[in-house]
Amino acid sequence: MNVLVINCGSSSLKFQVIDSETEKVEAKGLCERIGIDGNFTYQPAGGEKEESEKPMPTHNEAVSYVIEALTNEKTGVLKSLDEIDCVGHRIVHGGTNLTHSYIITEDVVKEIEDCADLAPLHNTAHVLGIRACQKLMPNVPMAIVCDTAFQQTMPPKAYLYAIPYKYYEEDKVRKYGFHGTSHMFVSQRAIELMGNPDHSKVIVCHLGNGASVSCEVDGKCMENSMGLTPLDGLVMGTRCGDIDASVVEYINKKHGLSVQEILNIFNKESGVYALSDGMSDFRDIAGAAEKGNERAQLALDMFAYRVAKYIGSYVAAMNGVDTICFTAGIGENNGMIRKMICDYLTFLGLELDTEANKVIGDEKLVSTPSSKVKVYVIPTNEELAIARETVALLK
Repeated sequence: MNVLVINCGSSSLKFQVIDSETEKVEAKGLCERIGIDGNFTYQPAGGEKEESEKPMPTHNEAVSYVIEALTNEKTGVLKSLDEIDCVGHRIVHGGTNLTHSYIITEDVVKEIEDCADLAPLHNTAHVLGIRACQKLMPNVPMAIVCDTAFQQTMPPKAYLYAIPYKYYEEDKVRKYGFHGTSHMFVSQRAIELMGNPDHSKVIVCHLGNGASVSCEVDGKCMENSMGLTPLDGLVMGTRCGDIDASVVEYINKKHGLSVQEILNIFNKESGVYALSDGMSDFRDIAGAAEKGNERAQLALDMFAYRVAKYIGSYVAAMNGVDTICFTAGIGENNGMIRKMICDYLTFLGLELDTEANKVIGDEKLVSTPSSKVKVYVIPTNEELAIARETVALLK
């Protein structure tokens, strides 16, 4: 079964075609700058990457280029559109009603639209992507996989805020958690690597420009560091993470900035970018720190400290931990950051294998045989997770 996986952003569209039987990626690509000047990237399995400028006033044109590339006589991987058996769409925010994955119906689309005020840039774009695919492939079954769905197993004591209850009942104000598709994929893989025990306690650190930590008991999410929006939790590339809400009022009164202007600063001008004075790539920050840049070192220290602090709190919440997993860009590729975090956790009996921890981008056990807590590097694969969920729904 060929699954077309679509991940729409406000001005972008990522895609992959995955054979569900072999789980092989047959082709992948990216539509960028939709609504501006348009840029299209396409790469079939084993083939050369192609990049070209293409006009994309809307997501309709973007999806058309995707189909055109996939069915191209020379470089396409499909003979015709008929070889696409189903489409899986990633949805960032499912609110309180979209609690798992669904076959797309008009009611499901309406729920996505109703959540748009919780993720205005993403959910609106998701609906555009769905409509564009429906227009070009009206008879192909489609499904959605929500980033927030995996966290729906969190108990009320974890997801509620201690503010008047009406804001939860009337306005859906609560912790949702994000990166759910990644946390689901990695935690399930960790359980497999542990030999599928009857009982398991797993912590997943999804560390990239956006970063979050989650904990799972027997494969079910109990906590996620992100909140109502992805701004909450860890120090990130450009996001501030945890902060006293009163800071908003203080900056407003001190500098006359609006709430929207302040939130823009918190989302796009904060995190390690602010701490290191303008660097958000951890490779650049690490290089600067090695040369004695104190602000860059502070950024690294704060990032590792915040991750370790969340891990510690989740160990307490689960009353123990069997496995800690690192994934995403930083988690998979930066052994130095992994070590900085794990150095806080020796009280757990955790021992990092220095040589194994040099791994970059591959699945590997990086703790010693005598470590009381296993530490894994597990590359995430959100597209494969979406394909699996889509096929499971259809079956």
